[in-house]
Amino acid sequence: MKIVLSHLTKKFPGRGRGNKKKEDVIAVNDFDFEIPDGKLVGLLGPSGCGKSTTLNLICGLQKPTEGKILFDEEDVTELTPQKRGVGMVFQNYALYPHLNVEQNIRFPLENLKGPDRLSREQMRARVEEAAGLVQIGELLDRKPAELSGGQQQRVAIARALVKLPRVLLLDEPLSNLDARLRLQTREEIRRIQKKTAITTIFVTHDQDEAMSISDLIVVMKDGVVQQIGKPQEVYDNPSNLFVAKFLGTPPINLFDGRIQDGALLIGEDKVLALQNISDQPVHVGIRPEGFILSENGALNCRLSRPEVMGRDVSIVSTHPASQSPVIRSIVDAESCEHLSGDTVRFSLNPRKVFLFAKGTETRIPFETT
Repeated sequence: MKIVLSHLTKKFPGRGRGNKKKEDVIAVNDFDFEIPDGKLVGLLGPSGCGKSTTLNLICGLQKPTEGKILFDEEDVTELTPQKRGVGMVFQNYALYPHLNVEQNIRFPLENLKGPDRLSREQMRARVEEAAGLVQIGELLDRKPAELSGGQQQRVAIARALVKLPRVLLLDEPLSNLDARLRLQTREEIRRIQKKTAITTIFVTHDQDEAMSISDLIVVMKDGVVQQIGKPQEVYDNPSNLFVAKFLGTPPINLFDGRIQDGALLIGEDKVLALQNISDQPVHVGIRPEGFILSENGALNCRLSRPEVMGRDVSIVSTHPASQSPVIRSIVDAESCEHLSGDTVRFSLNPRKVFLFAKGTETRIPFETT
């Protein structure tokens, strides 16, 4: 099912009294986006960026201050959560400890009334189908306390799916799991979404999670959408400095640079020749994989140490113009076998170099000569 968010805004009243009353807090600011039918969309951003509020607006737990929410062509802005046909999975699982797995999954079905009410046999069949989908069919008689964190999360997902929702909403569903279990569970979520073809919105602050399973990602900051696109496209073409810094592991390396007489300079190193860009100071972002070891490379850094990562090596170095204490460059292990001395020189892959305006931090497109 297609979801349309039309100029969606949510304001919370400022707190305080009299003259000390604070301004309203804008949690979501003019969110305008169409979520395609059957896709998994990741809402990504730091704490307080408005991603969970957006999810609560879509499911009906909160009402927007302005704007509309449409499921296909139906305006659901004023509908209660029960009438929207959504399944919600929260960070804390929210399982009933006194009920076993089967009873937890079945609970939403027992609240159905009127023509939607199901018989015991129909409920049992739905529960078994949902449990099979998340691969916990053998755990139906257990209590939540007898399950691992990953198994509890699967129960929560099955409980959301048992209602046959039109939309599946996942709010930081992996935050309470350890690293290995997070990897397994996010792959399971992707498998389930592919199999069911339910339009799914996945909220996370973890860019690895969002990029690995999403068809599209929406990067947010302070309630404002910064960029929307396929994960790889957003990574390769960030629209501003915030997006460039937020995506990528290791993170992008940032330098104070300047454009002068058709050249990009980092410190005193003339690293790229550019076309048709006026002289100005800039932020220079270089992805870790954008460094090329070269004896005659233009960027001259002080070598700290190489860190072996198996197939690749992370070269840790410093530069006076770097905005962080160290620079991390990812290179092929074979290319640094003869690395020695106190300095290391790099050429740069222009496709992995990004320029951002000082002040506005917007991206400056460029071509090399």
